[in-house]
Amino acid sequence: MKKIILLMVVSLIISSVLNVHAQERKKLAQTGMKFLSVSLDPRAAALSDAMTTIQNNSASMLYNPSAMAEMDRMVDYSFGTTRWIADINYIHGTAALNLFDGQYGVIGLSLVAVDYGEFNGTIVANNDDGYIDVGTYKPTAIALGFGYAKALSQKFSVGGNIRFVRQSMGTAVVTVDPTGKAVSKEHKAEVLSFDFGMLYHTGFKSLDFGMSIRNFSKEIKYIDESFQLPLTFKIGLSMNLIDLTEIDRGMHSFLLSVDASHPRDYPEQVSIGAEYTFLNTFSIRGGYTFPTDEQEFSAGVGFKQELSGVNFSIDYSYTPFGIFDNVHRVSVNIGY
Repeated sequence: MKKIILLMVVSLIISSVLNVHAQERKKLAQTGMKFLSVSLDPRAAALSDAMTTIQNNSASMLYNPSAMAEMDRMVDYSFGTTRWIADINYIHGTAALNLFDGQYGVIGLSLVAVDYGEFNGTIVANNDDGYIDVGTYKPTAIALGFGYAKALSQKFSVGGNIRFVRQSMGTAVVTVDPTGKAVSKEHKAEVLSFDFGMLYHTGFKSLDFGMSIRNFSKEIKYIDESFQLPLTFKIGLSMNLIDLTEIDRGMHSFLLSVDASHPRDYPEQVSIGAEYTFLNTFSIRGGYTFPTDEQEFSAGVGFKQELSGVNFSIDYSYTPFGIFDNVHRVSVNIGY
């Protein structure tokens, strides 16, 4: 056990050291479909995405699919919305089914959709203005996923997720034929992406260790440019620090989580999140990620209650984004 804990600590230290060296080589503008990198679950966002070892409901598919195997209910649903920067709006939904009390694992479905709003379209023309107004176009993005997770033992769980990802820049007029008729074309890209994860309960108090790989796919070509998805590798540790005290766990919980991430298009990052819960009902959360360009601390609250055998929870998070708009997220979770 000591060797396992030492290995996990060393892994996190190495990731932190790599973070320092990564500052010397900027990894920017190397991926596409960046909407896949946006954190949508309010609880996760409030903890600055230090979620590799936490979450035990259907929303786990969006972070570490193996954590879905820890689901203690037969059916779980989660729905949420995110008001992102630049008036971009996200909606997401997840659903999971526990097959025969976990004997055959847990299956899940996920949906992420993005509304970028409407934009004015123009094409170059030989007139006084130099262009012709051709109306508006509306970019969209969507990701549909199917996930599966299984607890291989009381300590070890694995999971995976496959998603169909599609991004459209909208249907726009690209030219005008000799008769003056507009010629339109939809600019889009589609691909299958894969997520993998594992979760290990160390046996020391509530200390957990996890790893995940997200957005693994083949290279995509959009018109003349080729790009890859925002592949991200993460490792993390979490623990309820109340376990180290004599305080009643049924009344208080203080969860501390630390993740180290290795993104394809950004220097290595470390995220730290903390969550205090009173009477397993009210939660206050906070988190911080470094380094970042504009994103600052994150904060959030949550409320959950069981009513007639149905578990109900609502979560909210707030993230300042420097010169950009503040980001707000809200979600509702139902399980039974």
